[in-house]
Amino acid sequence: MLESLITSKTRIRILVKFFTNAAATGHLRGLAEEMNESTNSIRKELNNLSEAGYLEKKANQNRVTYKANVKHPLFATLQKIVFQHLGLDAVVELILARMGDVKQIVVLGDYAKGIDSGIIEVLVVGDALNAGYIDQLALKIEGEIKRKVVFSLQGYRATEGLVIYEDFTI
Repeated sequence: MLESLITSKTRIRILVKFFTNAAATGHLRGLAEEMNESTNSIRKELNNLSEAGYLEKKANQNRVTYKANVKHPLFATLQKIVFQHLGLDAVVELILARMGDVKQIVVLGDYAKGIDSGIIEVLVVGDALNAGYIDQLALKIEGEIKRKVVFSLQGYRATEGLVIYEDFTI
């Protein structure tokens, strides 16, 4: 979906990096290594995105770090588009439909760090969760989003990872 709108694969990877997890930061050489791209192509996209205001640029000694500009008027929209591109919106929707009393959905591993590795690790937190549905759900989601999904269930609130849904109402 996003590939038809944005033709630069490097730009898509940078958007995924910074808009999956707004707390993610990166610098030129680190991003080039992480994405296995040339520093020149990464620099070009970082400059374009920061000039447009989508990324914040901050100099630290002799290194420039970048992060998503959460104050940009299109931040929430871009984040939603990235979530849809990765299929995280579908994950939440399908889990909430039949998993039981879901309190929290947390993405762990590479995707929590903004790395599109192809394997999404999802932790579902709640009481009386429908564990029998989880295997069917994994297959259904994998078919829909074209990425491998690994689920784990737990009864208590997660302390790490990227929280993509939370309902701890009293």
